[in-house]
Amino acid sequence: MTIRVLLADDQTTVRAGFRMLIDSTEDMHVVAEAADGARAVEMARATVPDVVLMDVRMPGMDGIEATRRITSDPALSTVHVLILTTFEHDEYIFGALRAGAGGFLLKDTDPDDLLDAIRVVASGEALLGRGLTRRVIKEFAAQPQQPEPGSKDLDVLSEREREVLLQIAIGLTNEEIATKLHLSPATAKTYVHRIMTKLHARDRVQLVIFAYDKGLVRPRSSERR
Repeated sequence: MTIRVLLADDQTTVRAGFRMLIDSTEDMHVVAEAADGARAVEMARATVPDVVLMDVRMPGMDGIEATRRITSDPALSTVHVLILTTFEHDEYIFGALRAGAGGFLLKDTDPDDLLDAIRVVASGEALLGRGLTRRVIKEFAAQPQQPEPGSKDLDVLSEREREVLLQIAIGLTNEEIATKLHLSPATAKTYVHRIMTKLHARDRVQLVIFAYDKGLVRPRSSERR
């Protein structure tokens, strides 16, 4: 299966470089380009790509708003957004993830890592660049306003599913969850997908956000800045 990619970046030379890299592979190719967020949304609706490689800072509509519009469009439910930017500021990371992005990388990521990231996000898995996952978890833990646990959203989960969600929220992989909770890897994976279905989450990143937003995970004082 060939992964269809939409490039959204306001710099022509950047898009040209990404196109050359992506089109040099056997399993993916660029189907369209956009120089701003509004055009990215338009081209996403026209081509329905597997992955949108989205810059954050673009003229007019930025990449965060474009991501929000793409991920909230039922007709684009199969489209995954991978944010790629030079800016490692928390507000961009959190804004992108809350908008529904499936991944976040910095533009100085190695080419091979970028291609692997596109493959991961295209498969429906969430991805954060090296060193960003722990930061995201710590920052969400430090948010001062958190709803109390026990809301009706959490009530849709069984006790075991809450245990699995807790492990996801602290950054464990399916294999690590299986070991921690004495499950088979296949059973752990089944639990993860069941939780995503019940919570209407697009990926694991949204599960982490949900767990902290609902107060399922409480930060230790050592985790605060």
